[in-house]
Amino acid sequence: MSKRDYYEILGVSKDASKEEIKKAFRKLARKYHPDVNKDSDAPEKFKEATKAYETLSDPQKRAQYDQFGEADPNQGGFGGFGGGQGFSGADFGGFGDIFDQIFNGGSSRRRDPNAPRQGSDLQYEMSITFEEAAFGKTTDIRIPKEETCTTCHGSGAKPGTKPVQCTHCHGTGQLNQEQNTPFGRIVNRRVCSYCHGTGKMIKNPCGTCAGTGKMKVNKKIEVKIPAGIDDGQQIRLSGQGEPGVNGGPSGDLYIVFSVKPHKYYQRAGDDVLLEVPLNFAQVALGDEIEVPTLYGKVKLRIPAGTQTGTKFRLRGKGIKNVRGYGQGDEHITVKVVTPKHLSDEQKAVFKKLAATEGSALNEDDESFFDKMKKKVFKAD
Repeated sequence: MSKRDYYEILGVSKDASKEEIKKAFRKLARKYHPDVNKDSDAPEKFKEATKAYETLSDPQKRAQYDQFGEADPNQGGFGGFGGGQGFSGADFGGFGDIFDQIFNGGSSRRRDPNAPRQGSDLQYEMSITFEEAAFGKTTDIRIPKEETCTTCHGSGAKPGTKPVQCTHCHGTGQLNQEQNTPFGRIVNRRVCSYCHGTGKMIKNPCGTCAGTGKMKVNKKIEVKIPAGIDDGQQIRLSGQGEPGVNGGPSGDLYIVFSVKPHKYYQRAGDDVLLEVPLNFAQVALGDEIEVPTLYGKVKLRIPAGTQTGTKFRLRGKGIKNVRGYGQGDEHITVKVVTPKHLSDEQKAVFKKLAATEGSALNEDDESFFDKMKKKVFKAD
């Protein structure tokens, strides 16, 4: 057991009231109880907090501790808590039960094993195209899931028979075991291993579901993909998860979308990005070109003298916001393509252009490199 100061362990001052000590321990116990905390050091921290509380909550033990420090662990204390069997859920019963016993005056609050419980949620990953994400669509999927058995209608019993009360737990779904602790006698409740907490036993199980009341099926479900959905986003289909227990509601189905990349487009939020290649003549002289959008081709005027990297925006040609907040734009970036192979005629044209380019430029049109040459090689 740790030799740390008990007040430090509980995080209270040395003049803390009994109620403050109780409150501090309750907080630590709920945090480190092994039934809820699976960290390797949780049992030790739980023991440490428990021993500190057991000492400081007792006026006589607290006075002795304040005067002499930690007492011999063999004289009382919590060295034998749990009978040396560890802190597993099998030793202490339900997490809520032990604290009901400790803090609620030994009252016993049982959970009804036959109470309705909601079914588990399911998750399905759907791969869709760029266009399907942009415009949405309705499609069908098939998912493996559990459904209520159609033969026994969920009872688990063979048609014409019914489940009977468990003779071991008398229908409670729990078995009780008494245990002595420094807090007094505590009744630990465990799930009945004979009826698995249902309180009922099936003598004649259903031949379809083998007494489980459920059956595996591949269910067909209609999915409406909302326009504007993005990669990684999800939608929830209420009630399409696993069936509930004891008449409880079904869980939900979450569809997570994986959007395939497009050959030309890229997406930035609700905007669409497109790079358009142009040749020297088009950017030098100007041109009117057709560019693709998600809604068909549109004409775009390229001004004379356009530089590579110049951006143009087509308003409203992007993707509709999935929550209905407007619509994005399409952004076009010009990329001037340098030809790799020239014919003799093309080479002659470029040579002629190179020869006349210098005389055609005025001072304001000088390139960055021309200006640098003048500075580097200027006469002294």
